[in-house]
Amino acid sequence: MAWVVLVLSGVLEAVWATALAESRGFKRLWPSVVFVVALVASMSGLAWAMRSIPTGTSYAVWVGVGAVLTVVVAIARGTERATVARLLLLAALVGCVVGLKVVS
Repeated sequence: MAWVVLVLSGVLEAVWATALAESRGFKRLWPSVVFVVALVASMSGLAWAMRSIPTGTSYAVWVGVGAVLTVVVAIARGTERATVARLLLLAALVGCVVGLKVVS
């Protein structure tokens, strides 16, 4: 269960990172509200998962999931380019996150 919560917290990291960019420096209300709610939920889930998953592993998985999904959202929205090198590096990052689960 801790792994499910950790991955969902990583997904919420991508949500709050995207909402933060959309808030335009907290000048837009709804993206700012989404940012705060997703941030609190993401950090709470990370903290809960860290009760049973080692800190280094938890943090690496949380950041990895959040980073990959944030880039995928940016590529889907057309704000970042999907180059071969970028896609290969994202695939390697996903592989590292999966590897951390396998060796845990």
